[in-house]
Amino acid sequence: MGSVTCNPLAPPSTHLLLNPSKIPKFCHSRRQLHGSQRASKIIAYYGLKTPPYKLDALEPYMSKRTLEVHWGELHRGYVEGLNKHLAKDDVLYGYTLDELVKVSYNSGNPLPVFNNAVQVWNHDFFWESMQPGGGDIPKYGVLEQIEKDFGSFTNFKEKFIGAALTLFGSGYVWLVLKREERRLAVVKTSNAINPLVWNDIPIISLDMWEHAYYLDYKNDKGTYANVFMNHLVSWNAAMSRMARAEAFVNLGEPKIPIA
Repeated sequence: MGSVTCNPLAPPSTHLLLNPSKIPKFCHSRRQLHGSQRASKIIAYYGLKTPPYKLDALEPYMSKRTLEVHWGELHRGYVEGLNKHLAKDDVLYGYTLDELVKVSYNSGNPLPVFNNAVQVWNHDFFWESMQPGGGDIPKYGVLEQIEKDFGSFTNFKEKFIGAALTLFGSGYVWLVLKREERRLAVVKTSNAINPLVWNDIPIISLDMWEHAYYLDYKNDKGTYANVFMNHLVSWNAAMSRMARAEAFVNLGEPKIPIA
């Protein structure tokens, strides 16, 4: 068998995804110093990404206290857990977070690092799926694409909120662009699974873990999901994500303008 050239910038190839034990150690790991200085290890893992707004900016629909607990404690815990995994064994060092989610999912047989990696990705994406003064209806090509794929924006909202109410246990609800079918779809995922592992392109997401809504809405998932859709969801973020997705998926008409 030939050796694998280590390249920290290269995306994971198919045989590495299917055989994580063959993932190469990356070139970053050691740097020899001269004289009496010991060899040092260069480390640069993942940092806690700040939401794109102040922690009280989503009030009264999502409280500052919820953000302090959800982002400041739980999200931070996933980042720290991910970095602890990587510090123990740097075999996965050098991947982008997208690549790390896919390779650690390991074709449905998740590696120990997967849960922390995917929850870091999910939370970054969830915070950016909301904005102060959000809700209302999307504009331009995003609305046209939703109407094309769901029949109407009302149908889409009903399907999205219905998915939130029927999700068993903890998980997420997503609006995704399906590459092969070239259409938008609402999907729900259990626990921390995200649509990247199925090669779908996420557009917006709603966190349906209890800690995302309990402080503000107790067990009222219906009100939480409706408030998200009517007052929090960022259609500006959706438009940017759809515009990027068109680089990979030819949707024909309508064209999504670059935000």
